[in-house]
Amino acid sequence: MKDIKLYINQHKDRFVDELVELLKIPSISADVAYKNDVLKTADAVKIALEKAGCDNVEICETPGYPIVYGEKIIDKNLPTVLVYGHYDVQPADPIELWDSPPFEPIIKKTDKHPDGAIFARGACDDKGQMYMHVKALEFMTETNQLPCNVKFMIEGEEEVGSESLAWYVKRNQEKLANDVILISDTGMISNTQPSITTGLRGLSYVEIEITGPNRDLHSGLYGGAVANPINILTKMIASLHDENNHITIPGFYDNVEELSLDERAEMAKAPFSLDAYKKALDIEETYGEKGYTTNERNSIRPTLDVNGIWGGYTGEGAKTVIASKAYAKISMRLVPNQDWQEITKLFTKHFESIAPKSVTIKVTPHHGGQGYVTPTNNVGYKAANRAYTETFGVQAIPQRSGGSIPIVALFEDELKSKTILMGFGLDSDAIHSPNEHYGIFNYLKGIETIPLFYKYFTEMSL
Repeated sequence: MKDIKLYINQHKDRFVDELVELLKIPSISADVAYKNDVLKTADAVKIALEKAGCDNVEICETPGYPIVYGEKIIDKNLPTVLVYGHYDVQPADPIELWDSPPFEPIIKKTDKHPDGAIFARGACDDKGQMYMHVKALEFMTETNQLPCNVKFMIEGEEEVGSESLAWYVKRNQEKLANDVILISDTGMISNTQPSITTGLRGLSYVEIEITGPNRDLHSGLYGGAVANPINILTKMIASLHDENNHITIPGFYDNVEELSLDERAEMAKAPFSLDAYKKALDIEETYGEKGYTTNERNSIRPTLDVNGIWGGYTGEGAKTVIASKAYAKISMRLVPNQDWQEITKLFTKHFESIAPKSVTIKVTPHHGGQGYVTPTNNVGYKAANRAYTETFGVQAIPQRSGGSIPIVALFEDELKSKTILMGFGLDSDAIHSPNEHYGIFNYLKGIETIPLFYKYFTEMSL
């Protein structure tokens, strides 16, 4: 597109400054203590969309946090792109592991980001990537180069399951009608090799509560005579994998999609250094299901992981106690054809069946979603590939992701649209972790690439 690099160069400092201000707001949707900050962020996104050129912007109330909706309709006969993103962020815990305060953004250089990266919670997931689309729209409207219609749907509950988004989408199908959905909430292989995410894993997330005696007990007086819920819980969790790291829940693999050897060979062509992977994580060896490579384990295979476990005394010093209760949070990443609600039922049934009679079990489902695979032969994928190829100088590689964006399957069911996942983050950007960051190069490259998607998608659709 004409003068796009010049426009970005002229405004890049402002683009970065605006993102920094957005990152200062702790929009943590999981913690009600931050409710006002989440709502403040929704207001900030609304103002940004208005300034970028949307003709109609509104904050749409839901049973939970609001949806920020915006649109720029130039001709109803032209294609319409629906942009999805989220303005909420993960909790910043553990705070003590951050090198700088998570909501006081700083810019510093790293090995992966020699041009500098913004360190802050939400920098990459998803405020930085969402805001690229706002600035891309600004460029297209300011230079009169918007080739088609655009709608924005930015939510505030992605990090807690998008329950209100599902409610909103089902009630606003006509309003959200589109020809393609565009999302930047994923990553790419490197700053020299772009990739397009063509598959996402589904998710089932549950919380476990195990109760033994009716109160905490003295471990000397009762130890060895009464079931210790923490001991029981750890044994039960350990039994969920066998010696080959295969998940032992009956029926868990019944609907797992098995890729052919040819498909796995295509996946293996993506650049990947196992040594660099281990070095970046400071580990001696990788770990996972026998018979699969690292990249297969974290993308095309289902997994089960403990995300948190607690009980008893965890304060300073010692307290000899057998806790009355023990808890764990467990997530299962699922592959296409695995139904998350069915997997949740299978997990619950199995976990209850392996519990000894000395304890009682309570399994509470939290949230989940279906996996998704998008074809590489549709107009949206081809337009994204052409856009990446123009800005990076090499074609994008199709790549399945290990992450989950449950609403993508919902969009296809309710809006009958394909989703294109144009991510610009890197695996090293520490999303959901301390010291999350997003490269200045990646941020600006996204602003440069996104308008080209609009251009090529419009040309190929007409």
